Amino acid sequence: MGYIKKIVVLILMTGSLSFCASKQNSQMDFPQKIAAAYFQKINTGGGQVGTGNDFYIEFEKPLKKGITLNKVYFRNQVAVLEEENDRVFVARFYDVPTKQDLILDSDSLKEYGNKAPVIAKPKFDLQPTEAVLEYRKKNETFFYTIEAIKERPMIANRSEIKPKN
Repeated sequence: MGYIKKIVVLILMTGSLSFCASKQNSQMDFPQKIAAAYFQKINTGGGQVGTGNDFYIEFEKPLKKGITLNKVYFRNQVAVLEEENDRVFVARFYDVPTKQDLILDSDSLKEYGNKAPVIAKPKFDLQPTEAVLEYRKKNETFFYTIEAIKERPMIANRSEIKPKN
């Protein structure tokens, strides 16, 4: 009977230690009040970039010293945050068109040169209206989930906008 107890205790200790290694620093509250988080679809009108989303985070007050915003994870994509001013940060997610030719034929041997699509597993399992903010505070990385992200009207191609005469 004592042998079985030792095995059960050993299994429980091994299981509990393995969960500690995979834990991420996720915060329930961000250290500062977020006034708004939204995204806008962008259409650059052809060219190399094409379409995408600009993701905005607006704070009520300027960002506190010691807090650095790194990345945003949104809709299975990741982008670096850029500072527009002391209260507004933007991450740009652009859909880059692929220039891969596929050979489609009824004879599968002729499709030999086609490459399989690369499907990367996202780091976080998020809803379409959720994003994860990665930030650093006192040299430690934290993650904060932003919920209820709204979509604002689309920004058209800026080069097509002509001044009125």
